[in-house]
Amino acid sequence: MRVTRTALRADITAEQALLLLEQRARTLGTPGPAALSGDWFGSRAVLAPSVEPAPVHGAEAAFAVPAGQPTVRDAPAGAVGGGWFGYLSYDLTDPSGRHTPLPPAVWGWADHVLRLDRDGRWWFEALVPDGEPDPVALAAELGDLLTREPPRPTWQRSTLDRPLPAEHHAAVKACVHAIEAGELFQANICTRFTGRFAGDAPALFAEGTRRLRPARGAYLAGSWGAVVSMSPELFLARSGRRVQSTPIKGTRPRRGARDDHQARLLRESVKDVAENVMITDLVRNDLGRVCEIGSVRVPELLAVRAAPGVWHLDSTVEGVLADHCDDADLLRAAFPPGSVTGAPKIRALTEIADLEHTPRGVYTGAIGLASPVAGLELNVAIRTFEIHRGSVAVGVGGGITADSDPAAEWEECLHKVAPLEQLLASPPS
Repeated sequence: MRVTRTALRADITAEQALLLLEQRARTLGTPGPAALSGDWFGSRAVLAPSVEPAPVHGAEAAFAVPAGQPTVRDAPAGAVGGGWFGYLSYDLTDPSGRHTPLPPAVWGWADHVLRLDRDGRWWFEALVPDGEPDPVALAAELGDLLTREPPRPTWQRSTLDRPLPAEHHAAVKACVHAIEAGELFQANICTRFTGRFAGDAPALFAEGTRRLRPARGAYLAGSWGAVVSMSPELFLARSGRRVQSTPIKGTRPRRGARDDHQARLLRESVKDVAENVMITDLVRNDLGRVCEIGSVRVPELLAVRAAPGVWHLDSTVEGVLADHCDDADLLRAAFPPGSVTGAPKIRALTEIADLEHTPRGVYTGAIGLASPVAGLELNVAIRTFEIHRGSVAVGVGGGITADSDPAAEWEECLHKVAPLEQLLASPPS
């Protein structure tokens, strides 16, 4: 199999391209598009014009899919070509066995993509079996599509119903007691906001990425529903044998582009720094299970970065995947993400199951693409809308340590969900 690519003469944003691809899919009666937007595979965006992510049941089966890749030769530098678009929900490894209406995992194969590179150029890229001709006509059709005026779909103004703060307060208090008793060091305690959604999920993603500019935005949809992710966080990136994870732990509200006072407070916070260091160590241990001995390191610790509505504290962990390990082994070792579980991870999973009132669903799982050319990249599925038959849900939470104050933790939840609430309530006119 080979990769073919064609430069396209188009001056259009990734958000506009997604809307055009959705319109094309409806006209042709084919499965709709998938989209990754922000910072993916060294590009601004990777879009699959037509993909049908199908449900996969069971963690082992879901982890195995990304490892099943064809052999591709002579791929151009920077190419993605195609691959498996999908998500892994937190429900895959929830010890309680709870689940939401969305499937526990979905994967769908795309043999061609549209890629927007760092310089703003569009490329048509395809994975072509040896002996078959290049898809010249498809490249021309999609290139022409990107020169058209995009449609302006929208959604009805929506609100999210908030759970009772007292429920979250009680869960935080119980978690603090467990930490004080020496049962664990920290755990992520979450809750779920729900509401009604009527309109176009691709429009929600397109407008959300335009307004919020998430670093790891992702959109997937199928007959099962849709996920619209405004995530700022990288779970895993594997290129060749090199692996990277960038866990986020520590949050402060951000009020405007020039607000750096809260950023300083975040970096000086003993609680937030302790949270981040513990989870960074957990991620080091996770990667150490499948990486070459001595290769795991932390090139960046406790960096303060801006995200929609908040400041975050993140660190970067890197390693070299051992020769006998593949993506399935990597996911087995690292999923679910450490930043949204706790330390020790297995004990934290049990505590979460005991203290949270609802299943998490896709929230705190992972969404992304496994390419035979470019490798694997998955976000942490936070700041994510889960849409199913007219309903919408958004999970939100934070890390709990011995110093956590229940009221402050609830306020952190509200800060995190606020940009998504504002988006739902103000569709484009």
